[in-house]
Amino acid sequence: MTVNTTVNRVLLALAGLVLFVLGGSVLAIGLGAPAPSWWLHDGRNDVLLDDSERTRWREQGWWWPVVIAALAVVVLLCLWWLVSVLRRRRVSEIVVDTGDGEVAALRGRALEHALAEDANRQDGVAEARVLLTGRRGTPRTRVVLLLDPHVDPGTALDTFTAGPLTHARTATALPALPSEVRLRAVKHRPERVT
Repeated sequence: MTVNTTVNRVLLALAGLVLFVLGGSVLAIGLGAPAPSWWLHDGRNDVLLDDSERTRWREQGWWWPVVIAALAVVVLLCLWWLVSVLRRRRVSEIVVDTGDGEVAALRGRALEHALAEDANRQDGVAEARVLLTGRRGTPRTRVVLLLDPHVDPGTALDTFTAGPLTHARTATALPALPSEVRLRAVKHRPERVT
């Protein structure tokens, strides 16, 4: 699991928990449940902000700058989170050493397609999906191999590592091509044994 995925799940879980507790409390009190001692208001007919609460800090010089700064920090954190979620994770091109002191740019999609096609030719692989991530000089691959029902996963992984993955690393002259390979079985109908 990547760091972004973990951060997204934790933030969504915290936001969901806070909204669930606050929303459930407001709903319960609105339906006539007694307000707990820690609750901000006295009962179902109480307003969210009465006149004294709205004007309590008005005369303090520090109040509005603190409120604005806190809201600005919340907005910036939300924008950072949104940009990190929407950011392109796919590598558009990688740098390949041509051997004569020059470099060439290889389209990331072309390498993904070639690696997937090579993996699809492997015995026992029904379908292969490849995603190239990382940076131009240090790409990584995420591979999903859908295996036929009676294929040994260890053998399929060894064959993929020694074949298509090694071919891709050799063809691009990369010193390493770290990969995350997920193996899944193709769904099939149960077979009858007689």
